[in-house]
Amino acid sequence: MERPAEVVGILEVDRLPTRADFEVTLGRAYSAMGQSIKAAAALRAVFYGMPMAADADEAEKELAELAGRVPPASVAERKSRAELLAKGRRYSDAATEYRSLIGDATQQDRPALEVALAGALRLGGRTREAKQALDALSDATGEVAAQKLYNLGEIARAADDDGGFQGYLAQLRQVGPTSPWLEQSLFSSANKYLVNKDYPKAEAGYRELAQRFPAGSHGSYAHWKSAWLLWRMGQGEEARREFEQQIVLFPDSPETPAALYWRGRAAEEDNEPGKARAYYEKLNQLYQSYYYGQLARQRMETLTAPAVTAELVLASLHMPPSRSYLTLNDPPADSLRVQKAGLLANGALLDLALRELHAAALEEGGNWEVAEMARLCQDAGRYDRALDVVKHEVPRYFSAQLSDLPPPYWQALFPRPYWADLKAYAAQNDLDPYLVAALVRQESAFNPSAISHANAVGLMQVLPSTGRLVAKDLKIRHFNPAMLTIPATNLRMGTKYFKGMVNQFGAVEYALAAYNAGSDRVLDWQGSGKYRDIEEFVESIPFTETREYVQAIQRNANVYRQLYGAL
Repeated sequence: MERPAEVVGILEVDRLPTRADFEVTLGRAYSAMGQSIKAAAALRAVFYGMPMAADADEAEKELAELAGRVPPASVAERKSRAELLAKGRRYSDAATEYRSLIGDATQQDRPALEVALAGALRLGGRTREAKQALDALSDATGEVAAQKLYNLGEIARAADDDGGFQGYLAQLRQVGPTSPWLEQSLFSSANKYLVNKDYPKAEAGYRELAQRFPAGSHGSYAHWKSAWLLWRMGQGEEARREFEQQIVLFPDSPETPAALYWRGRAAEEDNEPGKARAYYEKLNQLYQSYYYGQLARQRMETLTAPAVTAELVLASLHMPPSRSYLTLNDPPADSLRVQKAGLLANGALLDLALRELHAAALEEGGNWEVAEMARLCQDAGRYDRALDVVKHEVPRYFSAQLSDLPPPYWQALFPRPYWADLKAYAAQNDLDPYLVAALVRQESAFNPSAISHANAVGLMQVLPSTGRLVAKDLKIRHFNPAMLTIPATNLRMGTKYFKGMVNQFGAVEYALAAYNAGSDRVLDWQGSGKYRDIEEFVESIPFTETREYVQAIQRNANVYRQLYGAL
């Protein structure tokens, strides 16, 4: 490396937030200067602290060059790498790291590493090895014993050995009644019973989870699922009580809007329109732009009775504190950092440009950073990055009135790139263009180069196999998957395919669920019982991802209509 001291001088000034590529370059520079300890510190920050980063392999090579000149990595660093690999679903690599750690561990630390190794093996599909490792772990106590039982239970559950699973779960209740491994086991169990349509066992599992771990990561969700399954199983009186308990016990939870809406629906069924309106008005007040806020407004259009103002359940709900974003400053034109950011963005160095803007905002002050970051991202065609920038700044934007945020924020949150093509192809297929825009936002955040883990491509995340079928239908000759990265082509194919699903199922909500989870699953869910209406079907979708997907697209389409009005 030429002039490493200058590289160090430049990168050290702009080192935070930590980035893998910067740290590797810094490590190389320090190594070239003969400062091995500092070089190793930078490179280890990547290899051990960011093992999922693309630069981790380069960090490993550079560290190998320093072998013998610096102390070996600590056990804590190696354990962190193993845990992060497992969290990133690189289970085979995590297992390798755990094996190497076990050989160097103390007798006291070895059981925890052995059970972690078994967990990585199980999650990596190496069930037999995992079972052998767990059976060999005879001296486990405390949380290690709980983790062992959890993994054995998951192996039994995956093999559809319900009796074996229940046996391990019973032991886990005894060994770790307050353990997070019991919490996770109950959650996994209830979810499986739900997917398998064993609603009584699912409800019992969710109820036990909510009662044992009300403040846990699944407490509110489990309470809500228990309440909802009571409703679906016809236990209306108990469900009404649990809907109200959901609101009182978890007033700030993501499930509160659903509880408000369905308690209102229950009041309508009880011929209590005033009580129903009270729930709907509170829902609309707190969650106007949410999926359930839109549904509440629709229900209120049919109600003539005034709201019951003394509904005590609603007293625990208050408007969240708001921050004013009404006034934006212009970025300081004479700031060298702002000017540098513009040059970097023009040179396709968007990440560096955003870092310069952040540094400028810290130096200059003023309320302009987020809007200017979003603008640079949009000008670079990175509408997905612009959306992320504003989401990070305003995480509760769906609770905001349109007048609460300045137009640049809303335009970044709900962009309309490729609008002419989107609108034209939506019209060709008799689709609402705002619904299509919401679908694209959910699928790719308007990144035409997006490729999913399932190899779906482009704006509407069309699979190459689907593209071939649609191309034949549209008489597009010489189709190849690369064509799906062309926005106009992707929109043409995606809208055609989605329209076919609307025609097949007869309702947008069914079509959206099929677009996410597949037609066969939607047909299965439709046959799982009678539903009062499409809203009850959506709430009953057992896959959280699919249920939230349908609700989010409906919600976002409504926000698009509010923002941009009539076509």
